[in-house]
Amino acid sequence: MNELIGVVDWSRAQFALTAMYHWLFVPLTIGLSLIVAIMESIYVRTGDTRWKGITKFWMTLFGINFACGVATGIILEFEFGTNWSNYSWFVGDIFGAPLAIEGLLAFFMEATFVAVMFFGWNKVSKKFHLASTWLTALGVSLSALWILVANAWMQYPAGCEFDPAQMRNVMTDFAAVALSPVAVNKFFHTVFSGWVLGAVFVVGVSSWLLLKKRNAEAARKSVVVSSWVGLVGILATLYTGHGSAVEVSRHQPMKLAAMEGLYRGSCGQDLVAVGILKPEDKRTAEDPMLFSIDIPRGLSFLANSDFDSFVPGIDDLIEGRTITEQNDTVYGLSYAHKMALGASVRAALADYDAARLSGNTAAMNAAADSIQKNFRYFGYGYLSSPEAAVPNVDLTFYTFHIMVAAGGYLLLLFVVMLFVSLRRSDLLSNKWLCILGIISIAIVWICSQSGWIVAEVGRQPWVIQDLMPTTSAISGIREGSVQTTFWIFAILFTGLLIAEISIMIRYISATSKTDIQQPKK
Repeated sequence: MNELIGVVDWSRAQFALTAMYHWLFVPLTIGLSLIVAIMESIYVRTGDTRWKGITKFWMTLFGINFACGVATGIILEFEFGTNWSNYSWFVGDIFGAPLAIEGLLAFFMEATFVAVMFFGWNKVSKKFHLASTWLTALGVSLSALWILVANAWMQYPAGCEFDPAQMRNVMTDFAAVALSPVAVNKFFHTVFSGWVLGAVFVVGVSSWLLLKKRNAEAARKSVVVSSWVGLVGILATLYTGHGSAVEVSRHQPMKLAAMEGLYRGSCGQDLVAVGILKPEDKRTAEDPMLFSIDIPRGLSFLANSDFDSFVPGIDDLIEGRTITEQNDTVYGLSYAHKMALGASVRAALADYDAARLSGNTAAMNAAADSIQKNFRYFGYGYLSSPEAAVPNVDLTFYTFHIMVAAGGYLLLLFVVMLFVSLRRSDLLSNKWLCILGIISIAIVWICSQSGWIVAEVGRQPWVIQDLMPTTSAISGIREGSVQTTFWIFAILFTGLLIAEISIMIRYISATSKTDIQQPKK
């Protein structure tokens, strides 16, 4: 058992390591591709060659980041087969489809037109080159779409049916998988947050140029474009963030409870704006917070768009407790009951297999009916206790609130930067404003990583919500093998990140000493 736990923990750590490094590059790629496309559009529209030089400057930084993102993304897909083979078998028919489309369509599209972007200057017409830049940006977003469809299905499995003969899930409705409300919302939320990250990166680098008094005009122009993109992006991110909360409330209520550190819910539930959890050994369901500033009825509205609605806490969900509009306490399926139903599905699977081997068709059909009846609770049959379905509350709570706080800061940043750049452009060179812009690069990455941690840690212990816990998804490999590859990847990815940062810094420093508004032939 200890060996199994070790394999699970190290496999999770390895995948988290790869995903978090990958997520350093992906949102920047999404954001920079849009900003570069807008800048080139200005160049083509106005004929001003200064914008061509500015476009080339940011396009090169996009290319450096793009290459690093590809390297980490490929490894992620291989890890499904090496470390998570049970998962791959169980849902490969569904999970593999969007990943295949991403490789065949989106990534192919990116790879084709990115070549024209970098090597097509003065070789193709301006309009064709511009079209290639926009198609690259579109390809980047489409690539994200299919990966997020796959991830959303893990959070909200739809459009599939379990086949006991194969012991795996099969796709029955591709549209339900690709267009589920979770997938649609997750896609737009991710893309918009990528715009924000790309915009902050441009603002930060431009602030460094202004601080060093290099290419001030180009920097100011870049701040204007990126601030508009960032402002639209952060507003859209906040809107889709509300949509994400609604979907989490519907399909992953335990995640929402962990995000708020909520153990015992109520009607008209307050939203924790700022808070500190008590140590776990001193935490009670009625009073889990050491300190908090709450928004009255905010969580009820965030989750259900209703200030008076009931939001269940962790203990409520375990007990199956809810409160009706008439203020009556009602008990539905507890987690213990769901575990029993999941165990009955496992027993029915064993009966099905025995009947199949004996050729008893009637018994097979009866077992299959029993499986389908309660299959939605299948994963609960593998839990050791109801409490095993509770994610890491502390990590989920703090990363969620860090993400929200950082998002509020970024909204203010773009408002200030846009106002200053349009009305008081001379203040863009202010030392402290420049330092603020540079520091914001770190803040936006903290925000981005925190959001990813909330999404993935908050759904634990499920690798597929309610259907497959993480402990059942791993490959039959030794713990030592996973440890070895973990440290290999840690060294490689860290080296890759250091190399990218070094290349970017050297390029920015060297190029900024020349007039970037005068593009090289």
